[in-house]
Amino acid sequence: MEERTFQRIKELTELQGTSGFEEDIRHYMKTALAPLVDDIQQDGLGGIFGLRHAEKNKPRVMVAAHMDEVGFLLTEITSRGLFKVVPLGGWNPYVVSAQRFTLKTNKGNYPCISSSVPPHLLRGTNGQGQIKVEDILFDAGFESKEEALSYGVLPGDTIVPQTETIKTANGKNIISKAWDNRYGCTVVLEALEALQKESLDYTLIAGANVQEEVGLRGAKPAVTKFQPDLFFAVDCSAADDLTTTNGTFGHLGEGTLLRIQDPGMILLPRLREYLLDTAETHNIPYQYFVSKGGTDAGAAHTSNQGIPSTVIGVCGRYIHTHQTMFSIADFDAAKEMLIQALKGLDESTIQTIIAGK
Repeated sequence: MEERTFQRIKELTELQGTSGFEEDIRHYMKTALAPLVDDIQQDGLGGIFGLRHAEKNKPRVMVAAHMDEVGFLLTEITSRGLFKVVPLGGWNPYVVSAQRFTLKTNKGNYPCISSSVPPHLLRGTNGQGQIKVEDILFDAGFESKEEALSYGVLPGDTIVPQTETIKTANGKNIISKAWDNRYGCTVVLEALEALQKESLDYTLIAGANVQEEVGLRGAKPAVTKFQPDLFFAVDCSAADDLTTTNGTFGHLGEGTLLRIQDPGMILLPRLREYLLDTAETHNIPYQYFVSKGGTDAGAAHTSNQGIPSTVIGVCGRYIHTHQTMFSIADFDAAKEMLIQALKGLDESTIQTIIAGK
């Protein structure tokens, strides 16, 4: 991996923006997209996309990451100046406590930590028992509700993880927050750079949606606005390889994910054939993937009149936490898969995929 790419990953993963509050990532994407496309357009919820225009009546291909990361929405300030929250996106409640966050308000950003119970206070009890996210308080050090209000803290503000992006000792992996889905944001930009001098036989619409983590909400207005004929989601999924790779899906170092099924999408045979041919022609390592969670492809493929959709994915260990570990080799494979898949499309191939013949 080039140092330039690592720095882009570091910048994007260290940016903070949970669902509905993606403005910092949107600004980054808009700036980075500008020299790579003919124009930039935004949908009504805030998704941002760059367009490379082809002739009129040519097919339209959409490549969409999503900008949001999991976080929390502040719902109540207690009399002691602590915060109650609801999760934005899926959180395992057992990884939330005793972590560092950023409280984002209209008056500024403040350091914040999540509460936990020290073992000293659990002695003589049956332990902490079942934990719900709503039971965990967040603490920015304010001494009262009034003091918090004086700093501009209000219900509806957001709380997002705060971490540093680093490489592992062997240089083969990266540890960061928000790889789900700043991976996609990174790959979209890298692919557009690689395709700058390529002539495309279709209009390419490439960028990032909002609010994926709270029900795939951003994909629907985006595909309504841009009317793609094909849709590529670019997203990160959960690795399941800590104790075995037998009978599990998502193994670090084994290549990009070929997602064949999840609760919201079945990969159409014609798209599977195209992706397999692309991977094998260009010697791109890949692994089949079945997921218990969905992506924007699940929302896109049932939108409009039905859009053939797929996912160019990677897996990461410990996603939806402060610290995700992912493989540089997998990232490189996914990047090459997206670039070659986009290069290989022409009007005839797109029509064949759509018609299923």
